[in-house]
Amino acid sequence: MLKFLTANWQNIIMANYEVPPEVLMKYLPKGIELDLFENKAFVSLVGFMFSNTRIFKIPIPKLGTFEEINLRFYVKQKIGNKTYKGVVFINESIPYKLVAWIANKLYKEHYVTMPTKHQWELNESNKKISYQWLKNKKWNSMQVHATNQAQNMIPGSFEHFIFEHYLGFTKVNESITEKYAIFHPSWLINEVTNSTISCNFEDNYGNDFAFLNEQKPSAVFLTEGSDISIAWKRKRI
Repeated sequence: MLKFLTANWQNIIMANYEVPPEVLMKYLPKGIELDLFENKAFVSLVGFMFSNTRIFKIPIPKLGTFEEINLRFYVKQKIGNKTYKGVVFINESIPYKLVAWIANKLYKEHYVTMPTKHQWELNESNKKISYQWLKNKKWNSMQVHATNQAQNMIPGSFEHFIFEHYLGFTKVNESITEKYAIFHPSWLINEVTNSTISCNFEDNYGNDFAFLNEQKPSAVFLTEGSDISIAWKRKRI
């Protein structure tokens, strides 16, 4: 299998918000449907470190390590009696224009560029992870305090639903959807003891998500992450 991209995703924060399903319909690619948890639709505000990035096994000097902030939601595709679970990215924010251009040009993704930064404080028992990004001259941030002990996710739990999606779906236009595979092991999670999310959703993601400015996340998770790879081959559906 030819891999378009390999990298390491580290210390991934997921702040998860319940949203009315109708809010997501305009972003839903053709041929798939929303994946719900307990009959509720969710978006996740995600922050993590993208490191040791390689495109077709070629390192990206000086540009291979960076923060990414994205907003995503959860979908599924039914083929016969099988169901395939995946995610749709509404927006992906990174600091480097060249990396964003490559992803958008080759994969028709939704990358934008803006200044980003992070801070990690780690010790034997706890970790403090924060990500920040600058939009309209204002810094947004997400921060968690968590235990340093990693544990397996419980099958059927909310965190299991959020993390266990291994396909990406891209809305190329109203009639074309592209599907691709994301490969990584099942991630270990850290227990979050405190979290602070400061995001202007309207500035970052438009009027459709402005209501989230007044809404607290349903849950905030932290996973240690792992090496990942993304397949070059994409299937149109």
